[in-house]
Amino acid sequence: MTAQDISPATISATGESATASPVIRREDPLGSIRAMAAAHNNWGRWGADDVLGTLNFIDAAKRIEAAALVKTGEAFSLSQPFDTNGPQKGWRRRTNPVHTMTDTGVDAERGNQGFPHGFGGADDVIAMPLQCSTQWDGLGHIFDQGKAWNGRAAGDVVTSEGDLVTGIETAAAKIVTRGVLLDVGRALGPEMGRSDGELPDGFAITPEHLQRTIELQGPSSRVGRGDIVVIRTGQHTRVRRDGWGDYAGGSAPGLSFSTAPWLHRSEIAGIATDTWGFEVRPNEFEGAFQPLHQIAIPNLGLFLGEMWDPDGLAEACAADGRYDFLLSAAPLPITGAVGSPVNPIAVR
Repeated sequence: MTAQDISPATISATGESATASPVIRREDPLGSIRAMAAAHNNWGRWGADDVLGTLNFIDAAKRIEAAALVKTGEAFSLSQPFDTNGPQKGWRRRTNPVHTMTDTGVDAERGNQGFPHGFGGADDVIAMPLQCSTQWDGLGHIFDQGKAWNGRAAGDVVTSEGDLVTGIETAAAKIVTRGVLLDVGRALGPEMGRSDGELPDGFAITPEHLQRTIELQGPSSRVGRGDIVVIRTGQHTRVRRDGWGDYAGGSAPGLSFSTAPWLHRSEIAGIATDTWGFEVRPNEFEGAFQPLHQIAIPNLGLFLGEMWDPDGLAEACAADGRYDFLLSAAPLPITGAVGSPVNPIAVR
């Protein structure tokens, strides 16, 4: 099926296409995962010692290309807030940030801070899991059959001391490149009979859906080597309006397992979504947990962003038809971390 073949009749409310994907054998989850990993794998592509994975696709020429996209100087933060009202519910000890003031204006007024000549100040501290809100998954975050990125033994990479090889600090200066927004919710909505720009929970975004979105949005949506793709499903729009509900770990629109070949072939540097878990939930295999992660991170070396908020950017892109931009999305260089909070900035 080509992008041109997609029509309201071939896109269902659950994201199923008219033709079943040959890479999703629902009766054989493990076999499907192993076959996909064998067919789409970047181990050794940048040498045995590589720690960057697909970030290797970002080079100086790519950054120069991205800088030339700035026309108006508009800047958009693609981050959700980091506060106690966030989406987390405590699964696997993932909690929302706890922000505590250690010095305040009250202390300054009372003169009990110990500073001379009327000097006063405020200080604060935050405690949070590194993947509680807008974040990058690092290359040490997910393993496949006991293997980490580039075929290393998982236990040799991540220990109680952290990620000793591919810690997120290795990416600290790398993620400045061309970004491309694929507003799948808005683009495909009319063909699904929806006018809200939001994909329903459980909608599996296939390669055909991605190509159709690119076609509908126009030439500025082309996706190529070294780009970071930002997917808007509209789920974050929905939960911001209706409440978090089961946003963290519940049903969600997202990438189908069948997109793994597209992710590999496109040679993108990273991909981010406005959902908690990047891929469609419930997952497409009975009893599976995040099988596309299992391909993307340890086998492709692909950086995944989750819980991004592209809504403001999406409005601007829809208004003038320009869907590419300069993206700066540096992780915090937390030594040995397998993920990092991020405040991605899109500049148009």
